[in-house]
Amino acid sequence: MSHPEFLPIQWKSTYLELLDQRILPGKKEFLKLSTAEETIIAIREMAVRGAPAIAITGVFGLTLGAKSRTGVADPKDLETLLSSVFESRPTAVNLTYAIREAKNRVQGITDWETITKIWETYGQEMMTEDLAANKALGENGVQLFPKDQKEFHIITHCNTGALATAGHGTALGVIRSLRDAGKKVVVYADETRPFLQGSRLTAFEMMEEGIECYIITDGMSGWLMNHRKIDAVIVGCDRVAANGDTANKIGTYNLGIVAKEHGVPFYVCATKDSFDLKLKSGEEIPIEMRKESEVTQFDFLKGSDGKYLFPEGKTSPVGARALNPSFDVTKAHLIKNFITEFGCFVPAEISLRLKNV
Repeated sequence: MSHPEFLPIQWKSTYLELLDQRILPGKKEFLKLSTAEETIIAIREMAVRGAPAIAITGVFGLTLGAKSRTGVADPKDLETLLSSVFESRPTAVNLTYAIREAKNRVQGITDWETITKIWETYGQEMMTEDLAANKALGENGVQLFPKDQKEFHIITHCNTGALATAGHGTALGVIRSLRDAGKKVVVYADETRPFLQGSRLTAFEMMEEGIECYIITDGMSGWLMNHRKIDAVIVGCDRVAANGDTANKIGTYNLGIVAKEHGVPFYVCATKDSFDLKLKSGEEIPIEMRKESEVTQFDFLKGSDGKYLFPEGKTSPVGARALNPSFDVTKAHLIKNFITEFGCFVPAEISLRLKNV
């Protein structure tokens, strides 16, 4: 997934190209975004997803917004632009940090041309730093697995690979690093209802890499741990509170409970920007509620022929109601280790480890 055609985010100086993840694996098609408004829609409608990728895209959205403006920067207009991008996806803390840093970098700057250049440079820095962090994280994760064991069976949830980051990935980055270390890895990818990031995107990445992968529905993990030897569950995250409670794609909490019951180590991959020490526990993490239609129908998914995968997109009775929280919070006691670019550690060590980062 390191070839240009598979890099999900490509900055082209005057516009942004995003690999449209809503239509994968049926099509590999890039969106050309020329305005902040188009970027916000792409984030909100999940053409791009994954906390690091959202943050990087958000900063380039700011860049496009600034580029469309000329002359003296009105403080109210600047604040409106920052707020509009920030509000596109509220749960992932990476975007919060990115917007805050973007704002800090232009304090006292009064012209849009200079602001544009500053934000463009920041977005490019983020891409470089995220790729380096993911590779370091992957190498650190390898150390948690026995060196004398040749094959590992791993369950993962949602998509945490190159498509969700600037490249390599977090949880899938560990899997790639294990493969690169000469290990055979068998991946069981939760399909991740309702948006199917596992069955559409994780399976796509693993097939591109030649890594053995089986798609399972979100409710199959208990059966799998009962009937096959599972060496680990590895997931990514969108926000980690000071006590280690972790927000990730809906269904992660269930997987953590099942893993605990079966004695399977549950690892969370997180770069430094995933930690939000201002929040004491997961109860303070905002959870995004999405459209009911994502649960009751599949009209957001089309095949390679451009037609809906289901007749009229409906998979439930007309008028049926649904709940659609996009994330849940996995309690810290279910997490064996955090895997980061600066080492692996238990939840109780978060504050200590982040002091010098």
